[in-house]
Amino acid sequence: MSKEYYSALGLPKTATEQEIKKAYRKLAMEFHPDRHHGDKDAEKKFKEINEAYEVLKDPQKKAAYDRYGSAAFDGGGRATGGAGDPGGWGGNGGFDFGGFAGFNFEDVLGDMFGFGGGASKKRSAAARGGDVRVDVTISLEEAFCGKNITVRYHVPSKCAECDGTGTKDKKSTVCTACKGVGSTISHQGFISIERTCSMCHGSGAVIKNPCPCCNGAGRAYSDKTLDVAIPRGVQDNTKIRFSEEGEAGVRGGKAGDLFVFVSVSKHKVFQRDGNNLICSMPISMVSASLGGEVEVVSLDKQKTALKIPAGVQTGERLRIKGKGMPVLRGSSFGDLLVDVVVETPVKLTKRQKELLQEFEDAGKLTENSPNSTSFFSKLKDFFERQ
Repeated sequence: MSKEYYSALGLPKTATEQEIKKAYRKLAMEFHPDRHHGDKDAEKKFKEINEAYEVLKDPQKKAAYDRYGSAAFDGGGRATGGAGDPGGWGGNGGFDFGGFAGFNFEDVLGDMFGFGGGASKKRSAAARGGDVRVDVTISLEEAFCGKNITVRYHVPSKCAECDGTGTKDKKSTVCTACKGVGSTISHQGFISIERTCSMCHGSGAVIKNPCPCCNGAGRAYSDKTLDVAIPRGVQDNTKIRFSEEGEAGVRGGKAGDLFVFVSVSKHKVFQRDGNNLICSMPISMVSASLGGEVEVVSLDKQKTALKIPAGVQTGERLRIKGKGMPVLRGSSFGDLLVDVVVETPVKLTKRQKELLQEFEDAGKLTENSPNSTSFFSKLKDFFERQ
């Protein structure tokens, strides 16, 4: 008796491969025996659905069915088993879920939970190469001007002998254990477990004649060099990325990236604060008192006149505009910030001491040293109130 496989799936004879697969998944979920315990009609329907899908999913079987009907297949297009046949119905009338021919449990789980795919989805043997990090250190002057450097690193590169295929003759065979999928499926009751194939280690292919240079890996360590242009104004701990300059991919996979981490060493005179530079400048007590002008050498080794206001105090900050660091990828510059440190004279001669004493006696403490006067006045008031 001819069986109507299209009708079993509720499809016309013009149904496409995707429509067949979609209909099968929907009906398999609907009539699955686990949802209809003891329902013989549901079990029968489920059996018909899987038998139809087993034929219609295969282009050759489908073509034969379209021409000759179900008579083209011995046993209705599926393996028929007896009492002990794990591919059919057991002798006691129970359904062997793990081994039913034609039912793809992984496909159904993929629809339900977004994983699986089993043997219907072939795993690619290609894999992206790893990223590589190279650390370089430059001086503050080099960060100011920019610098061209050459970095050298030892990294897995595509084997030149086999062109990354890992084979001596550039040929590989499909793994017989997983049939090229890269993983195997085992069933434990109603649970399906996917594992990486132990024979091909997930690649889906077996190399019979491995390349003697890379031992079948498709990659071999080699020294690489790369010219790197570090832009002026670069900050400390800047990361520069170079696409596909890292480790070679496995068996045709995309190469990883190279990351160059730039550190800027500390300077003896200048400290950096963003695009500004900071330095401490000691001046004499006389210069601080009378004011004047001094020459300051900036990081670009140019001299700039800096005006010192009379009466400047330690800790006051003076600014020279445009004498800081260049702005990264810009045309402007930060500022040079000068922190004043008034230096107390040491190793005075007898005459210098006499002159300082005369200065002290001739002046008025409240006018010449207002901060000292204010401090001691507050201190006196504090003790008198005790």
